[in-house]
Amino acid sequence: MHCTLFEKRTTLNRLLQTVAASALVLALLPAGANAAERRSVVFKKDGTGAVAKRRVSKTFIVAKRRSVVRIAAAPARPSFGQLAGLHSGGDQLDLKSSVALVIDQDTREVLFSKNDSAVLPIASLTKLMTGMVVSEGKLAMDELITISQDDVDTEKGSRSRLKVGTVLSRGELLHLALMSSENRAAHALGRTHPGGLPAFVALMNAKARVLGMKDTSYVEPTGLSSRNQSSAHDLATLVNTAYNDPLLRELSTSPGHQVEVGNKTLTYNNTNRLVKNPEWNIGLQKTGYISEAGQCLVMQARIAGRKLIMVFLDSAGKLSRIGDAERVRKWVEANPQHVAPAVAPVPAAAPGATLIRQVNG
Repeated sequence: MHCTLFEKRTTLNRLLQTVAASALVLALLPAGANAAERRSVVFKKDGTGAVAKRRVSKTFIVAKRRSVVRIAAAPARPSFGQLAGLHSGGDQLDLKSSVALVIDQDTREVLFSKNDSAVLPIASLTKLMTGMVVSEGKLAMDELITISQDDVDTEKGSRSRLKVGTVLSRGELLHLALMSSENRAAHALGRTHPGGLPAFVALMNAKARVLGMKDTSYVEPTGLSSRNQSSAHDLATLVNTAYNDPLLRELSTSPGHQVEVGNKTLTYNNTNRLVKNPEWNIGLQKTGYISEAGQCLVMQARIAGRKLIMVFLDSAGKLSRIGDAERVRKWVEANPQHVAPAVAPVPAAAPGATLIRQVNG
C-alpha cells in the first residue's frame, strides 16, 4: 500500500508532536519515577497517537500537581512550648508532652508533674469550659440553632461538615463540640447564648475566676485562638469541676454520634480513641490541637482503683498524647503506692518537674 506525500508528512508530524509532548512530561516527572511510569508516557497502542496524547495529558496534570505540592510544602510551625524550650527537659516516663500533671482526684495528691506552672495555649480544651457555661445556663437543649456565616472559622481556616444553614438542636451542638471538637458547633453555642458571644466569653472567664483558675484566659469558645491559655493546675481544676456535671461526662465520653442534616446522616466519632479502649475507664475527657498548642489532652479516669485527673499539654506528634496517657497508666498500675523515680532536671528557664506533692486549696 502506497502513501501519498501528504499522508507521510501528517504521520511524521503526529509522531514528532507525541515525542515532544512525552519528552516534556518526562522532564516534569519526579526524579523517583520508575521505568514503567516513564514508558507509559511514550508508547501508544495504535498509529493515531490518540492514546499517547491522552496519557500525556493525564500524566502532565499529575506531574504538575506533584510539582505544586512540593513547592507549597512548608515546615511545621513551632508550638509556644517549643519556643520556650520546654521540650528540652526530660522525665523518667519519657513523656512527649512538655507539660504534664497527674492528680489523685480524691486526695488531691500530685503523683506526677512536669512544667505544671507553664501557661500555654490550650486549643480545644477550651470547649470544656464552653460546655460548662452552656450546661449551667439551663437553656433548652431542644432549641434549634442555625449555623451562620459568623460561625465559620476565620482564625485558622479549619473545615467543618456543618455547612452554613445547618439546623441542629443546642443539645446536638453541645454533643458534637465536646465529643468531636466541632468548632462551628462550639461557636454557635456561644453566639446564641443570651447576650451574644461577648457575654458568653465573659461568663467563661468569670467561671474561671470563681474556680480559682488564675492562669486562665479565654477570648472565644472554640480554642482556635492561641490567646485561650491556661496552666496544667488550672485545667486539673476545670476537669474536677466538669466531672461533677453528668451531662458533660456523658457527652465527652460518647464513642460516636449521628445527626440528621437535611437528607443526610452525618456520623461523628470521639477524637479520643481511648474511650473505646476496654483497658480504660474514662469519666470525662477532652482533646485539643492547634499548632501553637501542640497536641493536648485532659482526662478523668479510674486506674488501679484510683480516680485520677491527667493533663497533657504541648505534646509533639499526632498520637503522642495517647502514648503519654498509656505510659502514665502503666506507671500507676506498676506503682500503686505512687512510689516513683526521680524526674530528670529541666532547663532553669522552664518550670521544674517534680513528683508527689500536695495541691494547695
